[in-house]
Amino acid sequence: MAKIKILSKEQRHEAGKSLREKCPRTSHGEVVLGQGEKRDIVKLIEASNKDRLPNLVPIRHGRMVQSAFAYFRGTAAVQAYDLAGTPSSGIIVQACGDCHLMNFGGFATPERNIVFDINDFNETLPAPFEWDLKRLAASFVIAARWRGFKEDQAREIAVQTAAAYRESMRKRESTGVLEAWYSRITAADLQDLAGGSADLGKRVKKKVAEAQKSTHEHVFHKLTTPSRGLPRIVDQPPLLYHAGLFKERDVAAFFRQYRETLAEERRMLFDRFKFVDGALKVVGVGSVGTRCLVALFLAAPDDALFLQVKEACPSVLEPYTGTKKVAHDGQRVVVGQRLMQSASDIFLGWSRGPAGRDFYVRQLRDMKIAPDVESQPPKIMRAYATLCGLALARAHDKAGDAAMIAGYLGSSDQFDEAIGDYAVAYADQVQRDYKTLVQAVRSGRLKTDVSPSRLATALR
Repeated sequence: MAKIKILSKEQRHEAGKSLREKCPRTSHGEVVLGQGEKRDIVKLIEASNKDRLPNLVPIRHGRMVQSAFAYFRGTAAVQAYDLAGTPSSGIIVQACGDCHLMNFGGFATPERNIVFDINDFNETLPAPFEWDLKRLAASFVIAARWRGFKEDQAREIAVQTAAAYRESMRKRESTGVLEAWYSRITAADLQDLAGGSADLGKRVKKKVAEAQKSTHEHVFHKLTTPSRGLPRIVDQPPLLYHAGLFKERDVAAFFRQYRETLAEERRMLFDRFKFVDGALKVVGVGSVGTRCLVALFLAAPDDALFLQVKEACPSVLEPYTGTKKVAHDGQRVVVGQRLMQSASDIFLGWSRGPAGRDFYVRQLRDMKIAPDVESQPPKIMRAYATLCGLALARAHDKAGDAAMIAGYLGSSDQFDEAIGDYAVAYADQVQRDYKTLVQAVRSGRLKTDVSPSRLATALR
């Protein structure tokens, strides 16, 4: 029998520490735009529009043009293009790929408990751990500026994001692999993190209470109306409408494939529901124009299941990671989600459409909690940044090596400050890119659904 070599946590820590020689922690403050060639963000946006539904692309541009923050949310492909040229630690984890502050939130576990975690994995792929952290920190600076915070407050929030991540990794490196998989941030943890802040504690309680009411029953009554004895999805164009994309034969074949990706006991559960109706639904910013559908299933006239069927395109990270083309992008999303999340939807699966497009499937709005960035004062946004840093560390620990990452990061704030420098400098670049977007909209190069008067208001 061959000798088995198992590295101790101390050895993995030292291996991470040794990587500082090749890539100093302070080097992460550098902003590199592209990979040495002329950078054209309008071309990158146009390339990301390829194969999207043409009638929805103007809605995508309309959402992006509302603010620099909205533009940033819709351009993960642009930052991926830029991150590829930045110094790399060489420590690879399962990365989110679109790790901005709006892609975190609360949701229900299969046991019906509320947890806080990353909730968007469209771009997930193995990549350097710092790519997620740089996008997350930059999103906080951009959001803080959007809210009118002072510059020092914006930078402090970005630094706090990195500090929370680093400190969490230092704690996690002493725990076992199974503990990383069992770890989760619960509603009780959220209350503990609120500490002595009455305002934050009140916000947490309110959000949890709202989420507990946002079940399938709530969605059912909001999205459907009776028709010929059965509920049907109500058209709400241009954001929710029947698009003629559902053909009975194709629907049956699609969900048969999907069913096979579920665990056996969940197949039995799914079999109790019958497909009744489906409609196209416009969601998010970056996803607008991709094929996103809502499917209504019934076990009884008043016993509904809503599934969201989302197109899975190749990850924006794929051209820059050296990862070979995956066999199924829906499967990539599902596996990445299961690797990173503390608990995943019981109906999470994938399938392929009749035209050869890949999709993944999950429940729609099951006890979801989204952050209210529009109403967060600096103190609350800083606390939220801490929470996101902790959640990202948990996800990277589950699908990576906390000891190695902790060894690289160390106990000082060198890395935190470098990420703060990067976040501020990249936010400056995003502001310039946003102006380029606005010019492209004004010139007619990028079509939008925003009227000239609304556009002028948005740009004040």
